[in-house]
Amino acid sequence: MTYDQLKQNALIQFAQLGYEGASLSVIANEVGIKKQSIYTHFKSKDDLYIQTFHDATDCEIDFVQQFIKDQHSNELKDALFTFLTEYLERFEQNNNMKFFMRTIFYPPVKHEEVIKVESNKFVDCLETLFIELFEQNSDELKTNITPETAALAFLTMLDGLLVELIYGIPERLQKRSKQSWSVFWRGISCESGEL
Repeated sequence: MTYDQLKQNALIQFAQLGYEGASLSVIANEVGIKKQSIYTHFKSKDDLYIQTFHDATDCEIDFVQQFIKDQHSNELKDALFTFLTEYLERFEQNNNMKFFMRTIFYPPVKHEEVIKVESNKFVDCLETLFIELFEQNSDELKTNITPETAALAFLTMLDGLLVELIYGIPERLQKRSKQSWSVFWRGISCESGEL
């Protein structure tokens, strides 16, 4: 139990303060143990950080998998738009996503390689999941758009919006989200007319 509590409290600290700002003393205090007792469960702050990041990556993958599974009866357009909206909102509401994004955008130098491996695991999984989603709905795509092309374009748009989410301002994110979604959907969909 203490092991999981330590990771949960570390997640919050790392999400809010980053690797450098997080304090093992505060994490231990939140769990109700002494700082030295952390070393019963983790070799070091680095070990706690990396294990927490592995868990955060798996949690983000699980979120996307479950989201797509829950959308199986919805129209492709609605599923994709809902995902964009909810995933961007998730950043403000969910410490796991906040920690995950903070880590991949601002990795501690000494952990860059491990973080790249986990980030690529996440990206590869998203590509697979969204390619499958577009394959299942390929009848909604223009004839010259493959499921892979649509998935990669969608994820590239998501990447750009995540950068705006991290570095930009809410008004600009909202404007870019609306405009990029409109162009994206018109570009891949066999629907006629304006959105």
